[in-house]
Amino acid sequence: MISRLLYHLGRYIEWHAQIYKIQGSWKMYYKETLRQMYDIGIGSLTIVLIISVFIGAVTAIQISYQLGGGLIPDYYIGYIVRDMTIIELAVTFTCLVLAGKVGSNMAAEIGGMRQKEHIDAMEIMGVNTSSYLVLPKIIAALFTIPLLVFLAAFVSIVGGYLATVGTGMFTHASYTKGLRTYFDSYNIFMMFIKSVTFAYILTSVSCYQGYFVKGGSIELGQASTRAVVYSDILILVFDYLIAVVLTI
Repeated sequence: MISRLLYHLGRYIEWHAQIYKIQGSWKMYYKETLRQMYDIGIGSLTIVLIISVFIGAVTAIQISYQLGGGLIPDYYIGYIVRDMTIIELAVTFTCLVLAGKVGSNMAAEIGGMRQKEHIDAMEIMGVNTSSYLVLPKIIAALFTIPLLVFLAAFVSIVGGYLATVGTGMFTHASYTKGLRTYFDSYNIFMMFIKSVTFAYILTSVSCYQGYFVKGGSIELGQASTRAVVYSDILILVFDYLIAVVLTI
């Protein structure tokens, strides 16, 4: 188990040297990066918006239930919902969902090319397939996923507003007062650091699983599953590490 883990870790690290060896025209990479940005961003927009609304709504309701009783001012609900969604919930939930949607798709796409020998044919023509197939996906994810996370945080706050002010639990003034109270822009910085890190993890790990897949359709399905599972585990691990480093 340990030896297998070390083997894949070493191959994963060594593989990165090939990813950043760009061969061919920049125009080819540019077009592929734009295509990946569209697939990741526009293709994931609906599910991110739906999840974000309910994250904010449920968070606001649960916090209101836990802090209810008159001892805590009403405006604290908006304050806590804002910080929880910005620092943790929006970025973590969004990237976990994208690991399932985007990551599994990348693993299946590249794995299918490996099984159909498209990658072998490209390598015979002198194409650095590690770079051409993976680098545009990483660049696209590093630009697109932080924007999705930022949007998710905003929509989550709106969802909390709709769940509390929209149902008459709190007033508009108290909720918005909480949103403006004790605001620290460092939390936004921490959110973007997490989103960039998670975007790199879910993209590179998923591409690795697809690029080195062997066997038939069963193995391809297993590779897609591993891409999601390993990405989610690493996201949670790095979520903890980043929180420790940036908040101490």
